[in-house]
Amino acid sequence: MNKKIWFKRRWYGWGWYPVTWQGWIVVLAFILAVIVLAFSTFPKENLTCYFISLGILVLVLILICLKKGEKPKWQWGPPK
Repeated sequence: MNKKIWFKRRWYGWGWYPVTWQGWIVVLAFILAVIVLAFSTFPKENLTCYFISLGILVLVLILICLKKGEKPKWQWGPPK
């Protein structure tokens, strides 16, 4: 089974970057969700709720990248 990846592994460091339109939609949705969160929860008034919600958003993004991307690993330079 050939799995189409939405995120490729970075050449330097650890992480992913989007390579398909689906990956870009996920990243844009994440950015939009962080902006909406910042303006809706008023971080100055409820900092704990803000950071818990932000952590959940980041966790969801990482889980999507793990499921739809290449296996992550630390590397330094192009794959050999």
